[in-house]
Amino acid sequence: MTLMETERVTVTPLRYSIQPRRRGRSSTGCLFVAGYALLLLAFGIFPTGYSFYLATTNDRGQFTGLNQFVKVGRDYRFDPAFTHMLIYLILWLITLVVLVVLSAVVLRSRVRPKTSVLLRFLYYLPGALSGVASVLVWLFMLDPDVSPVSWLLHSMGLDTFAAVLSPGNLPLVLMVIAFWTGAGGWMVVMYGALNNIPDEVMEAARMDGAGLWRTAWHIQIPMIRQWIAYMTILAFAAGTQLFVEPQLLQTASLGRVSPTWSPNQLAYVYAFQQGDFNGAAAISVVLLLVGLSAAGLLITRSNLFKLDKE
Repeated sequence: MTLMETERVTVTPLRYSIQPRRRGRSSTGCLFVAGYALLLLAFGIFPTGYSFYLATTNDRGQFTGLNQFVKVGRDYRFDPAFTHMLIYLILWLITLVVLVVLSAVVLRSRVRPKTSVLLRFLYYLPGALSGVASVLVWLFMLDPDVSPVSWLLHSMGLDTFAAVLSPGNLPLVLMVIAFWTGAGGWMVVMYGALNNIPDEVMEAARMDGAGLWRTAWHIQIPMIRQWIAYMTILAFAAGTQLFVEPQLLQTASLGRVSPTWSPNQLAYVYAFQQGDFNGAAAISVVLLLVGLSAAGLLITRSNLFKLDKE
């Protein structure tokens, strides 16, 4: 038997033994993805498509183009609702990004590991409460008559519950509630992202004489900017869906808060009080387009899905 024949005999079985393994890995991956894909179709893509259908037709199913969007855009409640949401989003995103990143940097660089673990656990605890429960907690915290920090509210000139929930204060109140419930989980995520920075990089910064803030600004924050963008996208999406908090505050304040304070509340009024599901779908589609536009801008600016070259 020649050398060429020997190589033919030994190589051929290896060729056929590798292929089934690849097919096995591929089928396993498809099996894991299939469940998520089905749920995405059932509760994501199909409802979105149905919303577009409702937003471009009337109650008889006739195609009307952009008429539903024009109708809700002319509603006197439309502009205030989106203005309220915009003010809330600005306050919420700035506070979230600045305080979460700052807290994660301090915990990573200046706090002992055991103390850091305890603080991260305490920060995360409020996130275990659902939106409804957190609002109920804050209803007591914001009532000057029963609040444990009533002295602080009185010092700010907020002597009644109605004064606390005045239209000018409501974006700030909702931002505080959102930060209290959502910031702790993101602190844990940012802390984990900072842990991925190689120790050699941090040691080089210390040897060059860089302090905490210079290291954070020039090294740590740029190296976790993709995580910051990811947090901002999800926080923005959650902010556009604001409904539970203002709805409960509206009920608790006996009507002092507008029932159409946020776009989602306005869509709820259209659908379940006026019976206009087509108009409600148009508002939902506008919110979807706003969220997708903001996400696309952040993704392109931050290179969120850019693969690192080996």
